[in-house]
Amino acid sequence: MATNDATGSRTAEADEDVAHLLVRCLRAEGVEYVFGIPGEENIRFVDALDGSGIRYVLVRHEQAASFMAEIYGRLTGRAGVCSATLGPGAINLLLGTADATTNSTPMLALAAQGSLRRTHKESHQVIDLVSMFAPVTRWAARVECPDAVPEMTRKAFKTAESERPGAVFLAVPEDIEAEHPAEPLAPLQIDTVHADAPSLTQIARAAEVLTAARRPVVLAGHGATRAGAGDALVRFAERLGIPVATTFHAKGVFPDDHPSALGAVGFMRHDYGNFGFDAADVLVCVGYEIQEFDPAKINPDGDKRILHVHRFPAEVDTHYPVAVGVEGDPSLALDALAAALPDGLSYDSGSSGKIRTLLDDELRYGRDNDAFPLVPQRVVADVRTALDRHDIVLADTGAGKMWMARLYPTYEPNTCLVSNGLSTMGFALPGAIAAKLARPDRRVLAMMGDGSFLMNSQELETAVREGVPLVVLVLVDQEYGLITWKMELELGRHSHTRFANPDLVAYAESFGARGYAIESADQLLPVLRGALADDAVSVIACPVDYAENLRLTDRLGSLSGPF
Repeated sequence: MATNDATGSRTAEADEDVAHLLVRCLRAEGVEYVFGIPGEENIRFVDALDGSGIRYVLVRHEQAASFMAEIYGRLTGRAGVCSATLGPGAINLLLGTADATTNSTPMLALAAQGSLRRTHKESHQVIDLVSMFAPVTRWAARVECPDAVPEMTRKAFKTAESERPGAVFLAVPEDIEAEHPAEPLAPLQIDTVHADAPSLTQIARAAEVLTAARRPVVLAGHGATRAGAGDALVRFAERLGIPVATTFHAKGVFPDDHPSALGAVGFMRHDYGNFGFDAADVLVCVGYEIQEFDPAKINPDGDKRILHVHRFPAEVDTHYPVAVGVEGDPSLALDALAAALPDGLSYDSGSSGKIRTLLDDELRYGRDNDAFPLVPQRVVADVRTALDRHDIVLADTGAGKMWMARLYPTYEPNTCLVSNGLSTMGFALPGAIAAKLARPDRRVLAMMGDGSFLMNSQELETAVREGVPLVVLVLVDQEYGLITWKMELELGRHSHTRFANPDLVAYAESFGARGYAIESADQLLPVLRGALADDAVSVIACPVDYAENLRLTDRLGSLSGPF
């Protein structure tokens, strides 16, 4: 069979089936990997991938495939692709698909479906997949005829990758997969959406608000990361002397070692960074999306004036009253806004130094603390020391995520990844595989609680088999620690959160990975460094004492401002 290149030249032979046509369309979109598990109803698609130039990464659970596609999309800006069979296989893709949409990440989920001759009635393994995926995707559809494949594939990628990005879903019935188009078809040309310049009228209105402000604060969200607005944020902060905070998702888009950095906000209690917002009269929200965290935490009375700078309008929320919305490319908008402001403008923005000192004090406390099991601050400090500025850590959902997201100094975008839209457990190990494939020049660490690790630990076999070197740091407390923390805070007691673990070192070694058990505080850093230097898959079991959780919330509760 003749092939086509990424330009979509019409070289397909007349006898090409839909499976091969779909693969050519994926190649034209620049797809490098498909993560999945084959099934009886999509064997032709999996066969067509063989030798196509697209690497099929066989996983051990479809949920893991969806997380891999999501993280690949998050790091590259191009839709990651996952694939499953019909029924139970497709259902297992649902969690990562919803995670991608709530995290504004481009992704394409492909699933087989029963033949069109039987989808209208009760039939083996057939459920309405399109209706199931519709609420958690930007677009969900079923391929009804062979000739629709090029158009539907192009629409899927365009929808997934355009602002606001998210997941899309396509179901391919087994009889359609085997059919042939009526005439030779080729992938459609890719139309790239370019950055939009902001409205000068809106820039002028926003400049009026900032000119009258006394204590403005910038909040950078995930959209700022996607837009590559880091340099513009630094220019804006330095030009005006405004402090900058980020959401958990946007960690690193503004470097934490910059003098104007307030750190990340989004913790479940009033954290240090929140004090930077308490006295603010204007919030400049750049690429912020409400699902990242509740705006009530930074604008509890709904009385602050908000400048919303993004590619699309803000969600309506009582605590997010937008005074001026500036739609367009965030970098262009920030530069235009700075240029529209009068020279010599200055603000009262003295809180960032105090907040930075408090965060540094916590890290110093961790570095100097030799207690065993380790305090979480020690874990964060040692991870920061072991990783270079551009290396990638994925902090899975749980108590460990809270410590990492609020305390881990981050200097470049997409180097500390969390799920904060859906806050899904179990994404970090499969996500680390995709991160290493997307960024092979970076060292990759998955940091997980023992609860989340056992949710998708089977993907150790995938990493070993596929030859993807990475390190999994498992924080061991034999408990769903974040739930214990929340129950203790709200109820004064906890229950039903304890469990037992296997021997994690032996467990890792049974997959062909390397296993390490931390037995003293001073072992973690050298073991981390050694494992990260190895061209292998490694699991480090590190006992953690989460008594620090309640100490932290008690300390934050007694802290008073303004700073």
